[in-house]
Amino acid sequence: MQISRRKAYDLGKRVLETCNTSKFKPFNETEVTKSVMENTTEERLTKTCQRFRQYYGSFIDLKLDGVYKTKHEVIYRYHALYTKKVANKELRIFVNEDNLISAIKSMDWDEKFDAKLADQ
Repeated sequence: MQISRRKAYDLGKRVLETCNTSKFKPFNETEVTKSVMENTTEERLTKTCQRFRQYYGSFIDLKLDGVYKTKHEVIYRYHALYTKKVANKELRIFVNEDNLISAIKSMDWDEKFDAKLADQ
């Protein structure tokens, strides 16, 4: 049973909402891999959030752009919406075969996503 769209959305939103609230509810081992748990700390998020708030404003919401399956994972791709119009960001949630989130990546929006995926 694959992690639901709702769960991927909730976990991604939980990370980005930290920028608005400065509070982060840590992940647990039923949600994410050990490495994601170790790398997603309140300290690290606070550092990233300071930059994001300065450039993009407050986080508003995530808009699902697509769900992509590769050989070893499912990628949920979201357009991250912020209060400043200059923000053109995306959030990718990677779910492994164990149904755990194996990576969460924030990056600039790239329209050529499908082409990159074909290489995997």
